[in-house]
Amino acid sequence: MDLDTNGKMTKKKLLNKTTRSFLIFAVVILLVSAPVFYYISQWLYVYETEEVLLMHKGEFVKESRENFNEADIKLWNKYNRDVMIVPDMGVTKDSIVGKMIFDETAGEKEPFYLIYAPVDINGKRYTYTERINLLEMEGMVYSVAIMFLVIIIILLIGIILLSKNTASKLWKPFYNTLNQIHEFEIDKNKAPHFPPTDIEEFDSLNKSLHLLIEKNTAIYKNQREFIENAAHELQTPLALFQTKIDTLSQLELNEKQSNLVGSLSRDVSRLNRLNKNLLLLSKIDNEIYLEKNDILINDYIKKHLDFFTEQAASKNLTVITEFTSDLKINGNPALTEVLINNLFLNAIRHNEKNGKIVITTLHDELIFSNSGDKTPLVIDKLFNRFSKSNPSSQGNGLGLAIIKKITELNHWQINYSFSNNLHSFSVKF
Repeated sequence: MDLDTNGKMTKKKLLNKTTRSFLIFAVVILLVSAPVFYYISQWLYVYETEEVLLMHKGEFVKESRENFNEADIKLWNKYNRDVMIVPDMGVTKDSIVGKMIFDETAGEKEPFYLIYAPVDINGKRYTYTERINLLEMEGMVYSVAIMFLVIIIILLIGIILLSKNTASKLWKPFYNTLNQIHEFEIDKNKAPHFPPTDIEEFDSLNKSLHLLIEKNTAIYKNQREFIENAAHELQTPLALFQTKIDTLSQLELNEKQSNLVGSLSRDVSRLNRLNKNLLLLSKIDNEIYLEKNDILINDYIKKHLDFFTEQAASKNLTVITEFTSDLKINGNPALTEVLINNLFLNAIRHNEKNGKIVITTLHDELIFSNSGDKTPLVIDKLFNRFSKSNPSSQGNGLGLAIIKKITELNHWQINYSFSNNLHSFSVKF
């Protein structure tokens, strides 16, 4: 696991990770095989040197049996630098040793392999000696080792480049699928199109994703149509219900009846708000609000500040505006109005008596902060539809969901934070 400067785990591409593992394995094999190859080559050369010394000794013994006398031995020693026949040194069997001997030609000590072997010439015992300079062997071994390393490095680079290029082509369908899934939005009509591939695993993945997307898209469309149709169908009964309640409230009623009618009126109002919010979400999903204009948020808040203050009076809330900068955006006026209204109503609904609301405008950000609970809200489900932090709340759980939908439609960013006992919702444009 690799960590970045902030202590977070960094993610790696699968292709790079497999190539890196292969490279590490290849380098380890190279580092191990190079010295092994060197020592094996050295051992083979020493073994061959010993064989050559024994072979030369055997050939001399064969020749010395045929008319070889002391004069021939002196003549032999005179014209042979590395093979000498010396008086008996007491050697009873062939003996091969390695020594450092001063070489007159090189002017320094060099490594030699020597053989001492007993030979009989005309019935007299002599010692056969021969030496072979190992520097020639070392030079050859070094040359072979360097050649081996060069070949391995070229082979290693070639394999890495070839495997990376081949892997890129093999994984291309996967990355194509990944990009399409990343860009896919279920509320859009454009479904991803996965190109055919001759790789069985990728083909199976594409088919499974295609079926999954088709099934979930169908479920989503059915749910959206149901909500839209239900909201439309509820409009007329709710309007009639509200009218009848208004009619009842105008009659002479006793206290119990009046309380009951008031309770019914509040419930119908909540149903009306819920119905309007569902219709609004449906219209946003269908991208009805496409027209956009330049809007100065500061002017809108100033224009409706009296209305907001009146709404906050029920809890004796203090409304503070901090316009540190003129906030100008490009958006749909109707949706922008809904966004600001919902942010303000959310700040009122989830506030405490005698609390405060702080509205701040920055260069590219609008922030609504309010007092309330002394603990932060659970962010995971904060913007989900029908999600409530307080089950006893009078809201319908769609306010923040609508805010989230509007920001997504306009590619804005909504964030929640809790600091200094204030809950803050910020929209970054």
